[in-house]
Amino acid sequence: MAPLFAADWTPVDPADLAAKSPKVEKDAHAEAILWEVRVSDEATGAYPHSVFTHYLKIKVFDERGAELVSKVDIPYVAGVSVSRIEGRTTKPDGSVIELKKDAVFDRMLVKVSGLKLKAKSFVLPGVEPGAVVEYRWYERYEERLANYVELQFQRDIPVQTVRYYLKPLSNPYFPYSMRTMGFHLPPGMSFAKEQKGFSSLTATNMPAFHEEPYMPPEHEVTGWMLVYYAENKQSTPDKYWKDHGRELYQDFKARMKVDGEVKKTAQQVMEDASAPEEKLRRLFRYCRNSIKNVNDSGSGLSVEERSDRKQNKVPADTIRAGMGTGLDIDLLFGALATAAGFDARFSKMADRSQFFFSPELAQAYFLRAYEVAVKVNDHWSFFDPASTYVPFGMLRWQEEGTAALITDPSEPQFITTPLSEPAKSLSKRSGSFRLSDAGTLEGDVHIEYTGHAATSRRRDYQEQQEEQQQDQVQKMLSDQYGGAEVTAIRVENAADPDKPLLVSYHIKVPDYAQRTGKRLFLPIAFFQRNLPAKFSASERKYPVYFSYPWMESDQISVELPEGYELEHPELPPHIPLQSIGNYKLGARYDTAKRTLICTRELIFGNEGHIVFPVSVYSGVKKAFDLMHQSDEHVLTLKQAQPVASQ
Repeated sequence: MAPLFAADWTPVDPADLAAKSPKVEKDAHAEAILWEVRVSDEATGAYPHSVFTHYLKIKVFDERGAELVSKVDIPYVAGVSVSRIEGRTTKPDGSVIELKKDAVFDRMLVKVSGLKLKAKSFVLPGVEPGAVVEYRWYERYEERLANYVELQFQRDIPVQTVRYYLKPLSNPYFPYSMRTMGFHLPPGMSFAKEQKGFSSLTATNMPAFHEEPYMPPEHEVTGWMLVYYAENKQSTPDKYWKDHGRELYQDFKARMKVDGEVKKTAQQVMEDASAPEEKLRRLFRYCRNSIKNVNDSGSGLSVEERSDRKQNKVPADTIRAGMGTGLDIDLLFGALATAAGFDARFSKMADRSQFFFSPELAQAYFLRAYEVAVKVNDHWSFFDPASTYVPFGMLRWQEEGTAALITDPSEPQFITTPLSEPAKSLSKRSGSFRLSDAGTLEGDVHIEYTGHAATSRRRDYQEQQEEQQQDQVQKMLSDQYGGAEVTAIRVENAADPDKPLLVSYHIKVPDYAQRTGKRLFLPIAFFQRNLPAKFSASERKYPVYFSYPWMESDQISVELPEGYELEHPELPPHIPLQSIGNYKLGARYDTAKRTLICTRELIFGNEGHIVFPVSVYSGVKKAFDLMHQSDEHVLTLKQAQPVASQ
């Protein structure tokens, strides 16, 4: 194998060192001069593999740029090795400082639900304004070809030149060709033939990518290219998906086999259920509660139990083993539903946290998720017992409101999965408080989360002990309420998706109400206290995208301090959100109990409105700004005049 890099670095061009301003974006703090990647598929050894070599050259213009580029993380997952990291900094005077080998270390970026994302991390030495930094590394993907590889063309800094070199596998027994699909790339880009079987693709003047709050997935807004292998024959998207749907049906037909064991289990589980929904609900619970998911780190299975198990080939194997992969569990549900007389099909679907899918994208890569479709009363419904915290009748939010390919031996079809209405993802919060004449608020809080609002939090709690869950709640409240004292924290039903996720605590917040003379100014939206506005920027580059429709329902009662009364009960006006939703505040005062009762309700995402183009951003921002202003509304409490003695 030829050396990955030259033995020595090429001297930095004096013109790059002398550059005083960026070329791509005038306000950039740093700019990549060259970002070069070589992608080669190789068939050496027992298995084919993909090899990537990376090289970056970056010009630093100011202190902020030095801060941005000096710390480097090269992320990787299982099955990927990162090695041969080299780097150097050329200072403005031309002196060079090399990155020392012992300066590179491993660190964990993410560890959740069995996924481990690690990084090779290092700090480039001597980075300062005017310097040029360079680093390069080797990346190897074991036991797979680059048959689905995403090539990125944008970074968090602008890039003058991005160049990819691709070398497809050359093998007379390999009946596939390398193909590409480009997204959000400059027009007119084309491959050029290079030496040693490589082809190059170059893009210039690529702007920086900066995240915006509530934006679509990166694939929808950044420049990238999908590289894949496919047969030489061409087909229309319609033919491609029909062929793919038929192949999937045949591939999974045996894995949804209904035999005596499956029929017996279906009858036992359904018992006396007669309504279709109740039958499916019982089958769903059986698959989730009686079959342990080996892909779920919270299943209670040991590492040995997961690794030593036999592969389940048919649903009856999953029943007998009492465990299986997420795919095994979903296929078992499909087989049980079929045994119960339903038309059940294996279904592939898009994940809209990654792509906004269209069937015009004729590649299986874009259908990354799978579920079971069951025809109920002549309509297809979708079920996902393998996703531990997704309630019956819902899918992961990533799979709602997107295209699903229902497999069939003759006529596969795409249909759109339903998007859950706002009320299914409810945050219901209540608090019973007492207010002191010093402005301290103290009392008990009770919160219920359902649907997607619960699922995301349950995943956070999944691998935590009770004390860790409490610490997480404590930190969240400390961040929001500053010096608040929080005790008696409880998290309930964290592992039971059939019940609301419950969080309760006792809280004491000093100076919650501000005192001025004989008046106290009381914020009435306790749960929104100190939260920032959703949208701070006056302009926006990307559409606004919310993951799912949601609803918030809050009620607090505040017992006023002795001698105080409500002075000005005015409330902000109701904020209509047209067909999208509704927002309103309410308050009433119980004179006999000296208690103020405040309510807040927000419904957002009616009729599936969760994506808003840039052209209506000003309206979206205005609506949320008005809601934020209302959430900051205060009521005035006045100390009553003492009654004169007779």
